Amino acid sequence: DLPELLTRTFDHKYVVKYLGVHNYTIYVGVQAAQNATQVANASSEDLTDVVNYTSSHYAKPNAEYFGKAKGKNIIKIHLESFQSFLIDYKLNGEEVTPFLNKLAHGKDDFTYFDTFFHQTGQGKTSDAELMMDNSMFGLPEGAAFVTKGENTFQSLPAILDQKAGYTSAVLHGDYKSFWNRDTIYKHMGIDQFFDASYYNMDEENLVNMGLKDKPFFKESIPMLESMKKPFYAHLMTLTNHYPFNLDEKDATIAKATTGDKTVDNYFQTARYLDESLEQFFKDLKKSGMYKDSVILLYGDHNGISENHNRAMSEIQGKEITPYQNAQNQRVPLMIRIPDKKGGVNHTYGGEVDVMPTLLHLQGIDSNEFVNFGTDLFSKKHDETVAFRNGNYVTPKYTLVDNTVYDTKTGKVVKQNKKTEAIKARVDNQLSLSDKVLYRDLLRFHKLSDFKPVNPSDYFYGKANKEKEADSSAN
Repeated sequence: DLPELLTRTFDHKYVVKYLGVHNYTIYVGVQAAQNATQVANASSEDLTDVVNYTSSHYAKPNAEYFGKAKGKNIIKIHLESFQSFLIDYKLNGEEVTPFLNKLAHGKDDFTYFDTFFHQTGQGKTSDAELMMDNSMFGLPEGAAFVTKGENTFQSLPAILDQKAGYTSAVLHGDYKSFWNRDTIYKHMGIDQFFDASYYNMDEENLVNMGLKDKPFFKESIPMLESMKKPFYAHLMTLTNHYPFNLDEKDATIAKATTGDKTVDNYFQTARYLDESLEQFFKDLKKSGMYKDSVILLYGDHNGISENHNRAMSEIQGKEITPYQNAQNQRVPLMIRIPDKKGGVNHTYGGEVDVMPTLLHLQGIDSNEFVNFGTDLFSKKHDETVAFRNGNYVTPKYTLVDNTVYDTKTGKVVKQNKKTEAIKARVDNQLSLSDKVLYRDLLRFHKLSDFKPVNPSDYFYGKANKEKEADSSAN
């Protein structure tokens, strides 16, 4: 029933439930032994190739943007399972996401990266979090959040804290043990975790994976107001999550009619997310937090898998070839920088590029840290987007399972020295990132002005212990 139970391990409580305590104990023991062997055999010399790569791959910041958001609050909003094809898409002549469409066209000075891709693997949402805040890839199997949750990290929240005096928080309408977040967040230096225990989790407020987006955003405003400024806050939505169920009273657009329930439902939950964001922006402006904040919105991963290509071909009016499927991995990235004009940016990039971008906006040079991405605003930005399975996309070429396509036309092209060189670079990038995680190499990276995070300094309390206990029991 759950073929990825042990490879993705969303939540240890689920593993215990399905394996039983005895088998779970064996599983944890084997996993711990494997991890211990990899870590024990590592040395500081293993870090040399990594540092050499990230130093040579570094992209110098663009002077026009460097430090332009220094000291501003950063509000990062996770758009669950949201793919870019939804932007400007009309279903039966009606815009599915009218509010996000306006942002994509520059409203409120948002910059929309329309060729931005998710790069997640089996870790899905947790992989996206890892990349966005650490500029390294998820693992080829399983979820690093679970198996490498006690590693040493040079995470964005910790860097912002130590170099710029930021406080940080994650706000999420699910319980904190999911994806091992209550452990790994402490190793990433996140100060507060407002999980489901801080929200009103009454039945009428829940759907799919947890709290509906509208009450989530509404209840998040006072939590943001309570944070010491400047702050870095990450808000994670849930309603637009597979299987994209929505109460009839919350639906304001008709379903699609492909006959594929997953695809047909997707548009209703995407509209609900869009409406939730519009109200949240109004509340942010009313609170006074909006004006002087960097606002970043991103899609974490695809919502519609290849299993639904028949329905998606009907939705998009074209055959979903392997090339088109790769292009469908685009997710939105929208950034508002106070006092900077927005618009559409066609730079190719992925989730590993966000951390160095945000660091440079703060006036913090990313060069001293181990980053596998590069600043999206830099004139030297690397536009090669590596996928977790070794495929890639660039402005000129797209590689899918050893077949190369022209990115603009979708036509098959013959492999050549350039495409082979790109593939070699992608494989090297992924391999070095894996080495950092598997061997916990950042514990050897000593910096004069950055101290490793001490996880014992962090504690995530519960606003309502009884509710979480009841939820776990059920």
